This record gives sequence, structure tokens and C-alpha cells, in this order.
Amino acid sequence: MSISTRLNALWEYANPRKFLATTERVLPVLWLLTAVTLIGGLVWGFFFTPDDYRQGSTVKIIYIHVPSAFLATSAWFMMLITSLVWLIRRHHVSALASRAAAPIGAVMTLIALVTGAIWGQPMWGTWWEWDPRLTSFLVLFLFYLGYMALWEAIEDPDTAADLTSVLCLVGSVFAVLSRYAVYFWNQGLHQGASVLRAGAVAGTDTTEKVSNVYAYPLLFSMAGFFLLFVALVFYRTGTEIRARRIKALLARERVNG
Repeated sequence: MSISTRLNALWEYANPRKFLATTERVLPVLWLLTAVTLIGGLVWGFFFTPDDYRQGSTVKIIYIHVPSAFLATSAWFMMLITSLVWLIRRHHVSALASRAAAPIGAVMTLIALVTGAIWGQPMWGTWWEWDPRLTSFLVLFLFYLGYMALWEAIEDPDTAADLTSVLCLVGSVFAVLSRYAVYFWNQGLHQGASVLRAGAVAGTDTTEKVSNVYAYPLLFSMAGFFLLFVALVFYRTGTEIRARRIKALLARERVNG
């Protein structure tokens, strides 16, 4: 199968009916996988791993903090892609998927900020520090709020999709900074990646390496968070499609009536 044929097959899901029909079949399985991996990862991490010799039990906050921080930026990157699809191809499902992902990404960003503060107080001696990565995460959270507010403020859905897509392009700068700020600036309290890097789990890289006893349940937990994100995006996108249909029907009734 050629690349163009595969792309054409992928574009078929821009049809709202096909998207709804597909997600209705996929979602039950996706919810089940989410529950198994998320609950399994959290239970494994919180109850079946030892306390760290330096951080004590506070180390276990990584099973919530790291997955939520990863999804906070990943959600925005997903919104960036769907926004570009809307601007280039004008597929309504992509714009609605971006809108559906925004509240999820905002919640993940907030969880990352709060859990980071809870961990930082005993470890760094402060709840907050104007660290490059922390600051860019806070700005990213404000962009999420602005994105959602802009959707609500504009009545015409296509105009709202246009303007929010442009805002998403601008906010992507801070999404990049949130993930890679520790590589751009040497100063700051936040450490670099210690799990999702070459050799971190395999044991070939000993720099800032998370012990495997913590890394394996963490990866399991991250898989659960990711599946949760996908399931919520599918579910919320379907809700947005149905809400758009209802608005169109009501508008048509007002015109005909």
C-alpha cells in the first residue's frame, strides 16, 4: 500500500460519522486497557516499591508527576497537529479534537505543577522557584486557559477554530520550552530527563538514571496516563461533534420556523 493510499484512508476519519462509529467500537476496549494499566502502574508504584534512601516515600510522587508533565506538553503538541490540519485541510473533526484535548491538557499541566510543588518543598526547601522549566510550565497552563476562553468567547465556530489554531501555534513555543528548558539553560533546580532517554532503563546510561525498581512501574503508569488521554480525547471529540450537530439543527429550526 502506497503512502498516498494510507493518507487517504486516514483522512476518511475526518468524516464525523466514520469517526463516531469507529470510536464507539474502540472506546470500550480502550477504557478497559486504561483501567488495567493505570491502576496497575499506580498500585505497583505506590505499594510495591521501596522508599528511596534519600527522598524517602516522596519519590513515589513520580508516578503521578512525570506522566502528567509528559502529557501536559504532549497534549499541546497533539493540538498543534490538529490545528494545522484544520488550517490546511479545514476538517472540522480536527478542530473539535483540538478543542476536546485542551481541558485534558490543562488538568495535566495543573497536576504537574501541584505535584511538583509538593515534591519540591521537602526536596528543594521551597514550594516554587522561578526555574526555567517551572516558569514555562506555568505559562503553558495560562495558554491552555486562554485557548479555552477564546473558544468560548467567539460565537462562530469556524472563526473560533481559526483564532485558537493561531494561538496554538504561538503556545507551542512554550510547550517546547516546558519539555526542553533544562537543555536550553544550565541554571535552575529542575533536573533533566532520567527515564525516557537512551539507556536509562536498560542500564547503559548511569547519568541521572532512575533505578529500574522505580522505572518499570513508572513506564507502566505513563502508559496508563497516555491511554487515559487518548480515551478522553476520543470521548470528548464525539461529544463536541454531537453538540455541533445539535446547534446546527437548532439554528436550522429557527430559520425554518
